[in-house]
Amino acid sequence: MEELRRSPEHFLELIQRSKRGKFKIYLGMSAGVGKTFRMLQEAHSLLRNKIDVKIGYIEPHDREETLALVSGVPQIPRKSIFYKGKYLEEMDLQAILNDRPEVVLVDELAHTNVEGSKNKKRWQDVLELLEHGISVISAMNIQHIESLNETVKKITGIEVAERVPDKILSLADEVVNIDLTADELVDRLKEGKIYKSDKIAYALQNFFKSENILQLRELALKEVATHVEKQVETVLPKIGNLRQERFLACISSNSESAKHVIRKTARLAGYYNSRWTVLYVQIPKEAHDKIALDKQRHLINNMNLAQELGAKVIQEKSNSVSESIVRYVKDHEITTVCVGKPHFNFLQNLTGMNWFNSFVGKMAEENVDIIILSKNSKSTVNSNEN
Repeated sequence: MEELRRSPEHFLELIQRSKRGKFKIYLGMSAGVGKTFRMLQEAHSLLRNKIDVKIGYIEPHDREETLALVSGVPQIPRKSIFYKGKYLEEMDLQAILNDRPEVVLVDELAHTNVEGSKNKKRWQDVLELLEHGISVISAMNIQHIESLNETVKKITGIEVAERVPDKILSLADEVVNIDLTADELVDRLKEGKIYKSDKIAYALQNFFKSENILQLRELALKEVATHVEKQVETVLPKIGNLRQERFLACISSNSESAKHVIRKTARLAGYYNSRWTVLYVQIPKEAHDKIALDKQRHLINNMNLAQELGAKVIQEKSNSVSESIVRYVKDHEITTVCVGKPHFNFLQNLTGMNWFNSFVGKMAEENVDIIILSKNSKSTVNSNEN
C-alpha cells in the first residue's frame, strides 16, 4: 500500500531526474592536488568520444601543465563586469544556457560571483545549468564544505569565507577524490607548481604543514566514502527492519552554540542520509520586542544556515522549551535529538537540573537518543544505547 501511495511522486521524481543534467565533482584536500588538470583530461576524453563539451570557467593559475590542456577544448567566452573601478571576468551563465553544450566545465565551485551577477554564488549557477539539462563537471576543496567549516578552522587556524552547502555534494551523481600524499603535495609546492616563489615559504609554515595536509586528506577521503555509501543505500533495496533516522537539532539564541549544533547535526544527518529539522522554541523573554537586536540577527543567520544545509526549520512559541521538544519528537517520530552542552544559566531558565533529568528520561522512554554537542570536544554522548 505504501508503494502505491508514493508511486505518483516517485514517478515525477524519475521524470525530473531524467531531464536534469549529470553532475560530477572533483574534490581535493587542498589547492594544487590536480583537480583542474583532471577536469581538462576528462574533457579531452569526452571530445574524442564526440561529446559536445565546453569550458564555462577554468582557473589554470598559470600552471603550465594545466594551460597546455586548456588548448583544444572549446571555450564559452567569459563576461566582464565593471566593479569598484575595474573590470572583472566572470563565467557567462546566460551564454552557456544559450549555447546548450552537453557538458560544461565549471571550476571553483565555491566562488562568490561579482556583485551584479544573476546569482550570488557559482554553485547556484551550476544548479541552474543542471536544471536546464546541461551536465556539469566541477571542482572544489574539502575546506569549502559548509558543515566542515569549524573542523577546518581547528586544523588550519584559517576560517574559509567561501563555502558550499552540503546539499550540493549530495546532488552530485559522482564525487571523485583527487588524492596525493602529504610529501607529494609539499614537493609540488616547493617546485612552484601551486604558488609563485614568493608565497612558498609562508604556505609551508601555515596551511601546507604536513600535519594539516594529513588531516585534510582524511576529511576528503571520508567525504567521498560517505557519498559512495549514500549511493549504495539509494540503489540497493531498503532493509525493512532498520529504523529510519530522523534528527532534531534544538537551538537557542546563543549564536556560536547554535551554529555548532547546526553544523554537527548536518554532518550526522548526511552520514545517515536522513531528514533533519532545526527547532527553536521562543520563550516569552525572547519575544521580538524583548530580545537584543544582535541576538535576533544571529538567530536569523543561523536559521538561514540550517536551510542552506538542508534542514527544515521550525520556530515555536512556548513557556516550556522541554514540553515543546518532547511534543515535536513524538509527533514527528524523531530518533535523535542534538543539543548544545547545557550551561548552568540555561538550565536555570528551564527549572534546573530536574528539568534535564526529566527530559532525558522521557527521551529514553521514546527510545530517542540525545547527543550533547560540546564545542570544545570532538566526542558525543548518547542518552541510551540500542
